[in-house]
Amino acid sequence: MDFEKNIFINCPIDQEFIDNLLKPILFIVIKNGFNPRVSLEISDSGQSRLLKITDIIKNCRYSIHDISKVKSKASHEFSRMNMPFELGIDYGIRYSGLETFDTKHFLILEAVKYEYMHALSDISGFDTKAHKNETKELFKCLY
Repeated sequence: MDFEKNIFINCPIDQEFIDNLLKPILFIVIKNGFNPRVSLEISDSGQSRLLKITDIIKNCRYSIHDISKVKSKASHEFSRMNMPFELGIDYGIRYSGLETFDTKHFLILEAVKYEYMHALSDISGFDTKAHKNETKELFKCLY
């Protein structure tokens, strides 16, 4: 796979997200000649999931990080922190000082504009785009 054409897609893997947002993301990515890369693409029980994800990130110039589901919906439900964590890994690789990764680019998506600041204020100042959990709005974010 080609670093220049690979896009790491960091998103929740649940049926609602897959149907409403991941499939449109994949459509746009492929339609524009890029290679989507997701954590589920590698099935190797002998390698830790985190190492798999880190290897994928290292092989992608671009990434789409959807942090729209970091908030719990019900009491006694845990927040989903995998997406912000993987954004942090990607950020660390980008600024590692290795010239290969200086050209990495991110798109950070959320459901409601600036809501991320309640859970992940350290990325204040980043330009995020809000998709409102709607496919039509997502297309606007991706173009």
